[in-house]
Amino acid sequence: MARPISIENAEHYNWGDNCDGWHLVQSEQLSVIQERVPSGACEMAHKHEFAEQFFFILSGQASLKVEAETHILNPQQGLHVPAGAVHQLCNYGQDDLVFIVTSTPPSHSDRVNQ
Repeated sequence: MARPISIENAEHYNWGDNCDGWHLVQSEQLSVIQERVPSGACEMAHKHEFAEQFFFILSGQASLKVEAETHILNPQQGLHVPAGAVHQLCNYGQDDLVFIVTSTPPSHSDRVNQ
């Protein structure tokens, strides 16, 4: 049965340097995760062989490098990352970065660190 989901009742995990993630949707074809990245933290540059992703900023400011181009994303802005594109998300701002990342198919099994 469907039920409303939030970070209060979603499956939580830690990643990277003191970052948080909450699985809002986990199915065979779709992953929706809310993540929190503290000031100064970055994820490792990587790509996904099959998954395409959409990053949507809720609060804070993201620096999202896709291939050779760096994009600055503010609240209520998003960016699509195609499958196979090397990307890296960083929080160079003063505040926590909170965003939603949607992946189809789910990206956890096809990550290739660079």
